[in-house]
Amino acid sequence: MDARSPLVMSTHELGRRAGTMRTVERTVPAPADLGTEVIGVPEGSDVELDLRLEAVMDGVFVTGTAAVGLHGECVRCLRDLDQDLEVEISELFYYASTKASLVQEGDEEAEDLPAVDGELIDLETTLRDAVVLALPFQPLCRPDCGGLCPACGERMDDLEPGHHHEQLDPRWSALGSLLQEKGETKDGER
Repeated sequence: MDARSPLVMSTHELGRRAGTMRTVERTVPAPADLGTEVIGVPEGSDVELDLRLEAVMDGVFVTGTAAVGLHGECVRCLRDLDQDLEVEISELFYYASTKASLVQEGDEEAEDLPAVDGELIDLETTLRDAVVLALPFQPLCRPDCGGLCPACGERMDDLEPGHHHEQLDPRWSALGSLLQEKGETKDGER
């Protein structure tokens, strides 16, 4: 664990006395890949953390909020969109001795539990889990977004209300070719 990382915090001031706590307000740069393909937190943008670190019997309990700015695109019309998001953070970082005793007791998931490394905790995974799970599954620029016209690809919101394209049913295309062979037009003229 790199102590210089902005999401790594020291628990030295807490010691191991259950009940001691401290608050942390910090603005850190967002790590890479904090999002999905359509929306996420731009790498290096500000993440505002307002946290409380509390020593408990089994480790350090971290609670608070993280506020981030999102950038993405509307899944219907592909417009860029920017939104703000605030997520709740709540994670228990286990002391190494507690984690080891859980592993010895046969807890299969204990290996994956977050842990205090010496006196340091790394919040990156916790932040990533909280933000990515709170992201909209299908972000929209507005709830009634019209999307794109399937024929011409223009944004429906930018087009006239009666916008449409005349399309022949492909099942009738063979009949249309017969008309063209006879030299007839649409109106029945020769």
